[in-house]
Amino acid sequence: MFKNLAARTGGLILALALSLAPAAAADKLTVLLDWYVNPDHAPLIIAQEQGFFKAHDLDVELVAPADPSAPPRLVAAGQADIAVSYQPSLYLQVKEGLPLVRFGTLISTPLTALVVLKDGPIKTIADLKGKTVGYSVAGLEDALLGTMLASVGLKPSDVTMINVNFALSPALVAGKVDAVIGAYRNFELTQIRLEGKEGRAFFPEEHGVPVFDELIYVAHQDKLADPRLKRFLAAVEDATIYILNHPEEAWGLFVKANPKLDDELNRTAWTDTLRRFAHAPAGLDAGRYARFGEFMKGHGLIETVEPVSVYAPPLP
Repeated sequence: MFKNLAARTGGLILALALSLAPAAAADKLTVLLDWYVNPDHAPLIIAQEQGFFKAHDLDVELVAPADPSAPPRLVAAGQADIAVSYQPSLYLQVKEGLPLVRFGTLISTPLTALVVLKDGPIKTIADLKGKTVGYSVAGLEDALLGTMLASVGLKPSDVTMINVNFALSPALVAGKVDAVIGAYRNFELTQIRLEGKEGRAFFPEEHGVPVFDELIYVAHQDKLADPRLKRFLAAVEDATIYILNHPEEAWGLFVKANPKLDDELNRTAWTDTLRRFAHAPAGLDAGRYARFGEFMKGHGLIETVEPVSVYAPPLP
């Protein structure tokens, strides 16, 4: 009897000790965004707010950059774990020798577009001959526009390029340019409408440009074996499915975390972006990466197309 009582007492003491023991701390992970928080980042915000990161034993810090060009370089320098970046930028980063690799996808379709005013003189891409086109970043946008122009028999010299910095919509609405390249179809079209005009978008992937992933997750190439990366993608996938199944509830969580974004522009962008999130963030279309590498080389942006495994190796 005393033996059984002692055993039971010992068991109770052990259970009590376990209940009082501090829980193991979740693994910290720093994720640098590509821009200020917006609906493009919904899976990350929802994974945070709905507890999906916590469920995968992660303590994730999401950081909006002061300089949008800095996140990949900070990850390459070992000062952060993950950066949200762009598939086209990855080829340039590898060309520069930055030790970066893609390990997941956030938005799996292009967002960038060539945008004109609906009531303006540009009804087709061919109408751009002799017109002005505003842009923000030289290089890739030149390649996108050049390919789109070539699809209708025009050359880059048939248009005049004007750097409008990041004021794409204002420059178009104000009549400073006839078109803009690099506008995001899920934001600028709504922004133009809110300014009293209507826009029309021409999509690069429908005019000769290979399809590419707009936003991707990159990490240091030496950190691919870090088990946190797989758990991060699992949490982001859980969040993406939740958003697709419960868009209104997810929007509520998003604006609760970011009250300043509770407006018509961001609500419309939320709806326009949902279908573009990668449903399987860890999935990779190797052919897509090979084709876009050839596109980058064909436009002189890189000299050599590396094997896809250099840009996007599988997680071990």
